[in-house]
Amino acid sequence: MSVRHTRSMSRNVCVIGSINVDLVINADRLPLPGETVLGGTFTVHDGGKGANAAVAAARAGGNVSFIGAIGRDEHGERALAALSNEGINVDGIRRDDRNPTGVALVVVGPRGENQITVAPGANGAFELEDVDRERIAAADVVLTNHEMSTRVVADVLRASQAAGVTAILNPAPARALSADLLRLGPILTPNEHELVVAIGNDVTGTALDELAARNTGPIIVTQGPAGALLIRAGERTRFPGHSVPTLVDTTGAGDTFNGVLAAWLAGGAELPEAIEAANAAASLAVGAAGARAGMPTRDSIEKLLAQA
Repeated sequence: MSVRHTRSMSRNVCVIGSINVDLVINADRLPLPGETVLGGTFTVHDGGKGANAAVAAARAGGNVSFIGAIGRDEHGERALAALSNEGINVDGIRRDDRNPTGVALVVVGPRGENQITVAPGANGAFELEDVDRERIAAADVVLTNHEMSTRVVADVLRASQAAGVTAILNPAPARALSADLLRLGPILTPNEHELVVAIGNDVTGTALDELAARNTGPIIVTQGPAGALLIRAGERTRFPGHSVPTLVDTTGAGDTFNGVLAAWLAGGAELPEAIEAANAAASLAVGAAGARAGMPTRDSIEKLLAQA
């Protein structure tokens, strides 16, 4: 499949999502329920699906603004500084006086697989305000995810639709998708697990058929190393993945995919081109520990695309 690189003067991406600090243990294996696994190494990383995707979009050349919340604590100050250092506009991040900054506990196994538990903190208390809707209306592409409340996600999608702005919903963590939300027509980017949960059907193929019938926008099913499947207007197009020379940590691969997808679309790319770029970026992202360490620059993404 040919790749066309597109430039735009604005590339404005608005991310409404979670900000967390990730407390990570790299272990020899993942624990079973009720089991304690000794050993491993501990590190602290900046995280949150929203913040991670914003970093990916910024490194991919997007002009990124972020809307969300942190607590008045050290974790929040660390998270804010990390986003600012990536060139992200953080004017839309509010400090919550009652709730702490979100925290994720992450265990990473020897093959890069992971288990994650999140205490949402300020993310869970966040509500959209009029100034946020103005920021959404000024964007080329809006990106959100399920680490925000269902009410906030729906509010973001309604504001995007009202402003005529392309919206991407990464339905992660997995959650059922209501008919009202699907009528708003976002670009949906579930992985295969999120797909079956979204529609309440354990058979992947049938779940995809049902979701495609109900959602008025495109669906991109991400499939890890296998790539991605686009379902749009009754047609299905498969985009192969890229080989991964070294698999270290898959934690931020999905966030990378979504951030780069948003940045490419905001730059004027058509959806197939943006998926190709997002696939390439996700394959590069798994080569380093932590959700953000391996997130590539636009030059690195374009270099890999040129080799395909």
